[in-house]
Amino acid sequence: MTVPDTQSDHPATTRDEIDSSDLTMLGAAALAGPANVIMQLAMPAVGYGVYESRVDSGNLFKHPVKRTRTTLSYLAVAAMGSPSDRRAYRRAVGRAHARVHSTPDSPVAYNAFDPALQLWVAACLYKGWEDVQHIYGDPSIISEETYRAGAVMGTTLQVPQHMWPATRADFETYWQNTVSTLEIDPPIREHLLAIARMEFAGPVVSRLGGWWSYIMTIGFLPEDFRDKMDVEFTPRQQTVFDVHNAIVRRVVRHLPKPLQQFPFNVLLADVRRRIRTGRPLV
Repeated sequence: MTVPDTQSDHPATTRDEIDSSDLTMLGAAALAGPANVIMQLAMPAVGYGVYESRVDSGNLFKHPVKRTRTTLSYLAVAAMGSPSDRRAYRRAVGRAHARVHSTPDSPVAYNAFDPALQLWVAACLYKGWEDVQHIYGDPSIISEETYRAGAVMGTTLQVPQHMWPATRADFETYWQNTVSTLEIDPPIREHLLAIARMEFAGPVVSRLGGWWSYIMTIGFLPEDFRDKMDVEFTPRQQTVFDVHNAIVRRVVRHLPKPLQQFPFNVLLADVRRRIRTGRPLV
């Protein structure tokens, strides 16, 4: 199967040569993962692309562990991997994405290879990286250099580098303009609430930990996305969220770097082991 693998013809630097060394990945970012998924899927074409996907192996509700591993592995490869790691992961994801496209019965048209849709997903991932640095990491490392490095969140797939907004100010304009157009309809909203409540992990886990997952998810959501989801964050939930984050922040800042980066460093090593041994990456 031939998988699209576009390269940017505009800047001299290709997407595989982008230096992502400034993108310090904190393992605590996984706590913000469900909120980031909501942000991504708030774009209807992305939401229905996931909701209607015929790739069962990537379905969170059918294969929660595998789906979580592959998603976090993508972040590890994009931010911490080498150009060859990114090319290998791009090919693997491309084979899965080849089956993700709308049908005549779909409410909206979509194609997983659409760079504009991938740009939105990449923008959400980068925004999430900034938010995690503000809450758990070192906000002083957020700069124009780290912003430009953030392009790897999209260029690791089919987003040409020239599509990444040139400056952080341009990104903010793109972000605000895009968010203002987003709508979450009832089927996608219920799907996203099920993710927030950890229903994909089974009834026992959801019953025991769903309340905490919901608080973390809604807590990490920007206010405009809470409005689009029609959810309320109560003062009690805000207190739980703030106290939890204060504890995690204190712990993270005293950990040695390898533990700060866990599980992303372990997942990158796993990807490289899979490449060497010929095992599937996704």
